Amino acid sequence: MKRIFLATIAAAFTLCMQAQNALKTTFSSPDGILKVMIQAEGNDVKYTIYEGELTDGNIYALDNNIALNIEGIKEGKYTISTPKLIKEHFDAPNYKQASFDSEYNTVTVKNKNGVNIEFRAYNSGVAYRFFTTSTKKEWKVLNEVAEFNFGKDRTAYISYSTNPSNPKAMAFQATYDVAPLSQTKNLEAFLPATVDCGKAKVTILETDVENYPGIFLLPGTKSNSSLRADFAKHPKAFDFYPWRVQKYVTETEDFIAKGTGNRTFPWRILAITHDDKEMPTNTLAYELASPSRIKGDTSWIKPGKVAWDWWNDWGLSGIDFKAGINQQTYQYYIDFAAKNKLEYIILDEGWYDPKSGDMLTVIPDLNLPALVEYGKRKNVGIILWTVFNVLDAQLEEACEKFAAMGIKGFKVDFLDRYDQEAVAMIYRIAEKCAQNQLILDYHGIFAPQGINRTYPNVINFEAVFGMEETKWTLRAKVQKDGKTIDEPEKDMPLYDVTFPFIRGMAGYVDFTPGGFRNATKADFQPIYNNPMTMGTRCHQMAHYIIHDSPLTMLADNPTTYEKEPECTDFIASLPTVYERMTVLDGKMGEYIITARQQGGDWYVAGETNWEARDVDVDISFLPAGTYEVTAFFDGKNAEKVASDYEVMKQTVTIPYPIHEKITVHMASGGGFAAKIIKK
Repeated sequence: MKRIFLATIAAAFTLCMQAQNALKTTFSSPDGILKVMIQAEGNDVKYTIYEGELTDGNIYALDNNIALNIEGIKEGKYTISTPKLIKEHFDAPNYKQASFDSEYNTVTVKNKNGVNIEFRAYNSGVAYRFFTTSTKKEWKVLNEVAEFNFGKDRTAYISYSTNPSNPKAMAFQATYDVAPLSQTKNLEAFLPATVDCGKAKVTILETDVENYPGIFLLPGTKSNSSLRADFAKHPKAFDFYPWRVQKYVTETEDFIAKGTGNRTFPWRILAITHDDKEMPTNTLAYELASPSRIKGDTSWIKPGKVAWDWWNDWGLSGIDFKAGINQQTYQYYIDFAAKNKLEYIILDEGWYDPKSGDMLTVIPDLNLPALVEYGKRKNVGIILWTVFNVLDAQLEEACEKFAAMGIKGFKVDFLDRYDQEAVAMIYRIAEKCAQNQLILDYHGIFAPQGINRTYPNVINFEAVFGMEETKWTLRAKVQKDGKTIDEPEKDMPLYDVTFPFIRGMAGYVDFTPGGFRNATKADFQPIYNNPMTMGTRCHQMAHYIIHDSPLTMLADNPTTYEKEPECTDFIASLPTVYERMTVLDGKMGEYIITARQQGGDWYVAGETNWEARDVDVDISFLPAGTYEVTAFFDGKNAEKVASDYEVMKQTVTIPYPIHEKITVHMASGGGFAAKIIKK
C-alpha cells in the first residue's frame, strides 16, 4: 500500500512538472484576423497560424516544429511573454514604396539555456527568429528545424534546383512547378515558395540572412501536406571551375554555421495574402531586415537604366567597325545611352580574361580609363561584370582602383551557393563597395533577403528565370487534348505573370527586359546571337513598369532600338524608382495590372499569359487634373505578328465624362503600357 501511495505521489509530481514546463499562448495580428498559437514543452516549440476557428479551412500552418540545435546547449525551461504592439515607420529609398507604416504584435519565447525565439504577427503575415543570450564564446549550429505543415494537401508553387547531381549548387533560376504538396519532388527547392490554402495564399520567405546559410525546401517528413527546411553544410574544401575561376564547394563540415558570442538569426516569414493583388506589394522581407549601415550621404547610389551588351551578343549592325568587346563598340553603346538619357552601360563578361581570375588586368582591346572619361563627358557611367569569388579575392584593391578610375559599380555573377561563407561574402562585398561608393547588381545568386535595406548600394538581384533563358529555350512536342503540339518547352508569358506575385515579394528583380524581336508561341525559336522574346512588343514594354528593378537593362542592341524610336523613346523615358506601387488587378498565373506613382505622374501596365483577354482597368485612383497620356497597346495583328502595336497620345482632363474603368484588350502573350504625366 505504501508503495502504491508513493508511486501515485511521484506520478502526480511528474505531471505537475510537465504542466509547469508545457506553455501555450495565442496572440493575433493587429487587425485581429490572423491568430498564432505557440506551444513550448521541454526543448520543443511549435506554432500554428489560423484565422477564425481552428478548423481545416482556416489553417495556414499546423503544429510547425522549430528548433535551433547548437552544439553543447542542453534542454531548458521556457517562459512566454505577453503580446506587445509595436508601430514603425519606414523610409525605403529605391524600394517599391518610398515610405510606409507598419505595426505588429510580438511575443518572446525565452529559454533558460539562452536560445530564444521572437514571434511577430503582422496583418500581412507571421515571422519568427531565434536569438541567443547565453551562448559560449564559440558555437556551432548543428542544424535548424523549420517545418511548414499546412494541414491538408494544398497546391504549391515551387521552383526546384536545376542541378540534380549537386542540387544546392545552382543559379536559383527556374520556373514554378505547380502541383499538390503530396507530389512535391524529393529535390532541393528554393525560396520564395507559395502554397494556396484556399482562403489565402501562404508564401515562405526569409530575410536578414547574414553570416548564416539560407533555406532550401524538401518534402516534409510528417505528412504529404508539408515542407521542411534544409541547409547547406559549412564548407570545408573548395575547387575552381577553369573557365571563370568560379569557386565551388567540394567538401563540407558536419554543421551548418559557426560563430562567437550572442547573435540574432534570420527571420523566417509566412506571408499571408487573401487576394493575389496583395502579393507583389507585401513589404515584410524589407521591414524585417537590418537597417541601412551606410552612414552619411547616399546620393551616389543612383538607380537607372543600362545599355547592356550580353543578351544581344554585342549585335550591332550597319556600322563601319567590327562589333565586339573593344573600344569602338563600347563607345557606340555610350553614344546610344547618352542619346536616350540612359544612366549606364555594362561591360559584361570578357573585359578581363575570365580564365585568369584577375579582374585587375584589362584585355588589350580596351583602354578602360579612356572609356570611363568618354562616358563622363556624355554623363554615362560604366559598370563592370565580374565573378563573386574573383572580386572577393581582390576586393580592396579592385574597389580602390576602379572607384578612383570612375567606375560606378559591379555586376557580380556566379555565386551559385547558399552556405554560410557564401552569404558572408555578399555582405563583405557590399560593405567594401559602399565604402568606395560603388553600386552592385548581384547575379547568379539567391533571392534578395534584406541586404538591399542593410546595404542600399545593392540595387538589383537576379534570382529569376529571366529573359536570358529565351536564348536557349528549345521547342518540344507535347500532348494536349489528344493532339501533339509543338511549342516552346518553357512558357515565359506564364512565368511573367507568376513571378511578380511570388518572387516579387522578396524584392528587386533583374529580369533584363526590352527585347524587340518579338514572337508568338508558333513563331518563337531559340536563337543565341539575335534572340527572340516570347509574347508581344507591349508585353516587353510592360516589364519596365511591372517589375521592381531600380537598375534595369535595355537588353536588345542599340541598332535594333534605333530602328524602333517610338518604343525606344517610351521605355527610355520611364523611371526605375517610384514613390508608390499598387496592383490594380491580377490573378497569379493569368494576368497582372500594376500602377506606379512618381510625383504627380502615374505609370500603368498590364501583361497576360498566352491567353488573350479583355481587362477593365480602374483609373479612379487618378486625382483631378490634366494629363498627357501616352499608351501602347497590342496591335490588331499582334496575335500573328507579335511586334505589332498601336500607340495613343492625348491630353485628358479628369474628371471627364467617361467611366472610371477602361477596357483594354491584351493579345495572346500580350500587354499594354502607359504613362500619364501631370500637366
